[in-house]
Amino acid sequence: MDPDQEDRLGEDGRPPPASPILEAVLENERNRRYLGQRLDAAGDRVDTDLLGDIVRHGPVLEILLEQPLDRREIEQRLDVSRATSHRYTQWLDEQEFVEKVDGRFQLTWRGAVIAEEVLRFEANVRTAHRMTPLLDAVCGDHRDFVLEPFVDATITVAEPGDPYRPVERFVSLVSESETFRGFNTTHMAPLALGEFHHRAFDEADTEIIYLPYIVEKLLETYPERAREAIERGHLALRTRDELPYGLALFDERVGIGGYDETTGLMQVFVDTDDPIACEWAERVYASVRADSNPLDTMDLTR
Repeated sequence: MDPDQEDRLGEDGRPPPASPILEAVLENERNRRYLGQRLDAAGDRVDTDLLGDIVRHGPVLEILLEQPLDRREIEQRLDVSRATSHRYTQWLDEQEFVEKVDGRFQLTWRGAVIAEEVLRFEANVRTAHRMTPLLDAVCGDHRDFVLEPFVDATITVAEPGDPYRPVERFVSLVSESETFRGFNTTHMAPLALGEFHHRAFDEADTEIIYLPYIVEKLLETYPERAREAIERGHLALRTRDELPYGLALFDERVGIGGYDETTGLMQVFVDTDDPIACEWAERVYASVRADSNPLDTMDLTR
């Protein structure tokens, strides 16, 4: 194993504790499915009309989150009339989201929290819409995804006239990386695609976790090259009986692939260099790797 990879794991081969930021994101993901039950138990749900009003006032909350503004500045920033800006600020004042200080409207502590949550809500809704092709492809196995770090991700989707766009994006990232690790329910790239396998066998330091029959197929297709790469320590293959989806870790980016169950072709590839997404992917990979088995050397001689 790469010494750097050993440093990323605990003594039991499991990932070390997450950073405070990632742990907070993970905790939010764990709790969000039960928020409705907790709110019902508290017996104090927010009126849906108020929630709608808060979202409608999102633009003015956002600009006031940046800095206090007077009414004329609000009109200019939002390109609204004097009557509209007055209506905005009156409503915010009634909700105690703002206070007037030296002629400018300034968010209260409560208003600042609401403004941040509105922005987070918008970002998550936008990300969920953009990630739909991936979430549809991996079905129920996306439960451990954390959406927030993927807000600016590059999303590459197969198109009728260009069905290999996701694979091409994936291979381009492999070609730019000195190391590559990942797991997948099928081949990372079609076996006929020599560019990826040349990189995996001869150039990048590679470790891949596959389902057992996928490894067998790979060794059947590239018996000599795969054996030589493994013997040189350039390629490490591991197996696991179940895998959730496709995860790829490059030098500076991470990606998730979704595949068509019928054709086995990659339908969507989502990648990002967001630090929290990269940390999340490292932890997921380490957890899956800890439950996988290294390729038996006997398998190479069969």
